[in-house]
Parts: sequence; structure tokens; C-alpha cells
Amino acid sequence: MEKEKVKNVFVQGAITPEFIANSIAKHQSKTQIGAHDIFLGQVRADKIDGKTVMGIEYSAYEDMANLKFHEIREATFEQYDLSCMHIYHSLGVVKTGEICLFVFVSSPHRKEVFEALHYLVEEIKKSVPVFGKELFEGDGYQWKVNK
Repeated sequence: MEKEKVKNVFVQGAITPEFIANSIAKHQSKTQIGAHDIFLGQVRADKIDGKTVMGIEYSAYEDMANLKFHEIREATFEQYDLSCMHIYHSLGVVKTGEICLFVFVSSPHRKEVFEALHYLVEEIKKSVPVFGKELFEGDGYQWKVNK
């Protein structure tokens, strides 16, 4: 796989089901692919100190975060036999129940996509400087800690 330029992975607001479906449909013409695996990160309505999370407002140092996404992407391509990989992360407010992270990997074989997707999502959560402000019902917020 040749090195690619740094891509902007960020989308404004929630990632819609239509966007996800269109991304999957575009791969039907790629007949050397035998397997896809998808991770969808959804905002939970956590209860924290008696308050309910109504959404998360995501922010990032975009240039730095895109570079980190790129490094993780390149490392994943080096480790796994993937045909393609797509990563999208929300910026701005995403309400509970909506999708904030969409990771999509494809390969000729299923074993590669399962392992690569797990590695990729864990690296994103651990390393990418994206910040989430959990917005509570009524008023107030707290900064989210990735687990």
C-alpha cells in the first residue's frame, strides 16, 4: 500500500445512517474484497452523579489529531493485509443515540479485518487528541475520560 496524504477525518455533527450506508455501498464494485468490519461509536446516556448525559460536544486540535489518525492508519496498513480503511469522527454536538465515530476496514479475508479493527479503535481511543464535553440534562457538563 502506498503512503497517502493526511486526510481530514472530521465531520460536523453526528455521522448519519445514510452516510454509513453509502460508504458501504460504494465498496460493492471492489470485487477483490472478501470481508468488511465496522465499528460505530454511539453516544451513551450515562448517569453521572444523578445527572443524565444528553450529548457530547467534541473538539480537537484538528491538524494534530488528523496527523495522529494518519500515523495510526499507516501503522495499521503495515501490520494487516487491508484493501482499504475509512475513519470518520464527529466534531461539535452529538446527541445520545447518535454515531460519533465510524471506522470501516476491508480486506480479502475476515481474520484481517477483525484484528485490524480492534487494533485501530484501541489506538484511536488511546492516542488521538479528541476531547469530549459530556453535556448534562438541564445544565452543566464535564470533560469525558476515554475508557
